[in-house]
This record gives sequence, structure tokens and C-alpha cells, in this order.
Amino acid sequence: MGKTKINKFKRPSFSPDGLSSTPVKQTGDESEDEDSPAAELLDKVSCSCCDNSTDLYQTIPGFLQRDAVRKIGPLLLDRSLAVRETAAGALRNLSACGGPEVCEDMVRQDALTPLSALLRECCTAFDVSSSPTVKGQKHMVEDVANEAVNLLWNLCESSSTAVSVFNKTGLLDVLLHCLQRHPQNMELAISAAHCLHTVTEENAELARSVNAAVFGVLENIMFSTHSSMEYTLLRSLAAGSLWNLKSGLSSAQQSQTLTALATTLSHSLILDAGELIPELWRAESARLSKETTSAAESDHTDERPAGHEAEDMEEDVRGEKMNGGKPNGQMSKTKNDISDLLPRDRLELRGAKALLSAQQTSLEIIVNMCCSDEPSDDEWEEMSSSDESEMCADGMSALKDEEFLEAVTSALRSLLKIMATKNIPQCMTPHQLMSFCEAATSCELVSVRVNALAVLGITGSSLAKEKNTADTLQLIGNALLNIAMKDSNLVVCGEALDALFDVFADGDEAEKAGKNINLLSSLKALQPGFRAKLRKEGKGKYSPDQLCVLDNIRINLKRFISYSENLCLFLTSFEFH
Repeated sequence: MGKTKINKFKRPSFSPDGLSSTPVKQTGDESEDEDSPAAELLDKVSCSCCDNSTDLYQTIPGFLQRDAVRKIGPLLLDRSLAVRETAAGALRNLSACGGPEVCEDMVRQDALTPLSALLRECCTAFDVSSSPTVKGQKHMVEDVANEAVNLLWNLCESSSTAVSVFNKTGLLDVLLHCLQRHPQNMELAISAAHCLHTVTEENAELARSVNAAVFGVLENIMFSTHSSMEYTLLRSLAAGSLWNLKSGLSSAQQSQTLTALATTLSHSLILDAGELIPELWRAESARLSKETTSAAESDHTDERPAGHEAEDMEEDVRGEKMNGGKPNGQMSKTKNDISDLLPRDRLELRGAKALLSAQQTSLEIIVNMCCSDEPSDDEWEEMSSSDESEMCADGMSALKDEEFLEAVTSALRSLLKIMATKNIPQCMTPHQLMSFCEAATSCELVSVRVNALAVLGITGSSLAKEKNTADTLQLIGNALLNIAMKDSNLVVCGEALDALFDVFADGDEAEKAGKNINLLSSLKALQPGFRAKLRKEGKGKYSPDQLCVLDNIRINLKRFISYSENLCLFLTSFEFH
């Protein structure tokens, strides 16, 4: 949901007719009246700090009693961009903190009419505006548009009436226009993507009205190659919107689009947040340290100002105290700014948030892909225990598309790996696991078979740490042994062996299951054949990287057999004594 916006440094005061005391376009009328109702409402409701937001929760009824929406709404179309931005931010705060009831009330008071007009004017200004941008600052029109899009997002998320108005007024084109601004303004594009993802959910009327141009915009974003965390989030949201609008695609288009969609989700989930976020933190620390050093050197070289310049500096110091102790509202190193929006200069922190949001969005989309449109309570209860497995089963039986299977199995592999690292219990039943394995390992595509074996390994290694799982481990072990002995591809055989090492490395349940399936004797039997096949086929059939991995597996196989033999001797000796 859209959040409140950070105060800009030295926000201008407002006059009764909404004109800023420092307007963007100079006007002849410089009259001010800071005691006006509109100015007071804007100053109070447009606050952004968490403590002020807490006050806002408590004072919302008072604002509504004073008819805040009716008074602030017309200011969305004020002549001053500063007034427009603050009015949109104020209504955004009310919608975010007030909840569904306040959003419904805002829709009833026709807040969407000036909001729609504002968004259309902003989109027109994107193309015709020639004002230069200052380095480190966004164009003010785009700032206004970002506030307006977040307000629209909040209203549509909480009000079905707002979604209906969205459909009838053709605001989809506006969102697409904002979405296409991602090369110039990623913040605006992500806000538009969030809003689009929300309004397309269970919106059959909108799905019937979309055309090829809409799908083209979303697919272009999904196929972008930028590696930043913000683009990862943008691609995930575009994938979610495509999934919501899939009924507007022809049968021929659906297979290709869903393959791209699954690939996008897979790429999002395969990123290791546990590694990337500490890297971002270290990068931020290094950058802030460098900026502090540069600022200190600059202070030593600058001459002390005198006269009216000293007064300006004193004013800046007062502004710094209001903005965390840094010029222009920058975050202090002590991080005392508890704003509920991430400061724009905290680039690495924004990247970390984008990564986590992208992965959360991807997982939510996968859950939606797993579930039928209107499940009964019993169906929902059954599916809640096996969301990701249902997705794979549906993909295999319905689409019969090997590339799609590769993306789906890769996404499932990444999902289960994340669950395992977070100690989240596995939720696939033995029957589902074996059905998945049987279907995937019969696929001709090697990568699909490898992903399926990795899923067995991840699931088995997690189950080995739990109690009363020996029976399931036996099923997994037998399946892996069968593939390791019979598959014609050495890469697949190697993956099966590697999964066996992970599953049966340690644990009482794994030891019990290993004895029941004669794991040690089976591995001894296949070892000579694996080594001979590697020598015979290796160099001519597999890449150097694959040969390196296979050679490591050969060594690990020898070590695992030796370890298992020594363990058996030790246990036998212990039982004898």
C-alpha cells in the first residue's frame, strides 16, 4: 500500500487560494494567509514522520468532520505544482492511515475526478515539459504524479467503487504512461506497477478491454536486462499484472507469455537476499564514509561567509536540525530519521527493500498460480498445504511446454531452497513429491530433470532433520538411486548422487532409511560404472565446467562410501561391546 511522503526541505507555505509563497510559475498575486483552513489542513495532513503519522491516525475523524477531502480535493488542480504535490500527499496520507472506510468516503466525495484530471495533465507534461532537472532531484511534475499514483493505488486497493471508476475512465493508459517512465523515474514507475498489479487483480472487465499494446508494455519490462534491485521488483510486478490479465491472451500467446512470466519469477527468487543485503549495507557504509570525508575537506577549504550570507547559513542550520542534522535533509550517520518512507539518498537501503518486495511479490504470484479462481473451503484447505507443488503439476499436465517446465521447476527449486534456509517446514506430501519427480524426470530437457533432483535433495535434507520421516526418506532415496543408475546423461546422474549425499549425510532418520534401501551397497555397485562412463564420454560430450563438477561428484562418491563404511564398522563395534 502507498505510504506517506517525506517532507521536502523548507516546504513552502500556502495562501487561501492555494498559491504557494514560492510558486513554480511566478504569479502576480503574492498574497499569503497561513491561517487559512486549507493551509492548516495541508500542513497537518501532509506530515511524514512516524510519530506524526501516529497523531494522524488519532486525528483523522477530526479532519473528516472538517470536510478535509472536499477542501483539499480541488487543490489537486491548483496552478502551483507545489500545492498540487502537497494536496496529493495529504490525501495519500489520509487514505493510507484511514483504511477502507476513509477510502470509500473519499471516493463518495468524488476525489477521483480531480485526481484523474491531475494524472492526465501530468502525463501530458511528461512529453512537453522542457524544464531542466537539477542533479539529485526529480522533476516536480513527476513528484506530483508519484503522489497521485500512490493515492490512486490506495483507493483502488480499498474500494471496489474506485476500481469501477478506474475501468470506466480509462486510467489504464495513464498508468502505462507512468510505467514507461522507468528509464527517467524508477520511483514513479514502481508506484504505477504496484497500482496496476492491484487494479488488475480479479478485474474481468479490465481484462476484456486490454489490447496488444498493454501486453507489449508489460512484456518489454519483463524482458529488460537491467540487474538492479528496482528493476527486479518492476519485472516481478509486471509479471503479476500479466498473470492477472492472462484471460485477454489467445491460447497461442498464453504459452509463450507464461513461460516468460515463470522465468521472471524464477530469476527474482534465485537471488540470495542473505548475501546481497549485507553487500548493499557495506556499499552504503563505504559511500557515506567517502561523502563524510569529502564534506569535511570541503569545509576546510571554504571561506567563512559574512553579512547576509551568514544569515542564510543560520537558516540552513535550522533546516538541518529539522531534517536529521544533514544539509538538504540528508540522513545523518546516526540514522535518527524514522521516516516511514525510505529517504531518496539511501540508495542501497531502497535496493534492499526492492529486493525483498520483489521476492514477496513473486511468491504471492506463485500462490495465485497454484490456486483455482474460486476454491471452496475444503479445496482451499487442501491447497494451502501444497501451493508450489500444485503449480508444477498444473504446468506439466496442461501446458506440455518444456521451456515453461524449466522455468517452473527452477522457481520451485529456488522457493524450497529459501524455505530451507529460513527453517520453514516443507509442505509437499510424499505423494505430491513423488508425482512431481516422476513427471519432471521423464522430461527430455536435462535442466528440468536436474531441477527435479535438486528439489528432492532440498526436501530430503530438510526432512532428515525431523522425526518420523524415515519412510519418506526411503522414497526419496530409491528415486534418486534409480535415476543415478539408469539416466543416460552424466549431469543428471551426478545431480542425483549429489542429492543423495545431501539427504543421507547425517541424522538418525537418514541412517535408518539408508539401511532399509541398502544405500551403501547400491552406491558401491554403481561407482565403477559412473567412473568408467565419465572417462569414456566426459571430454567429448560435456563442457569443462560440467566435467569439473562431475569430477568433484566422483571424489565425493568415494568419500561418502568410505565414510559410510567406517560408520558401519564403528556402529558394529559399539554394538558388539
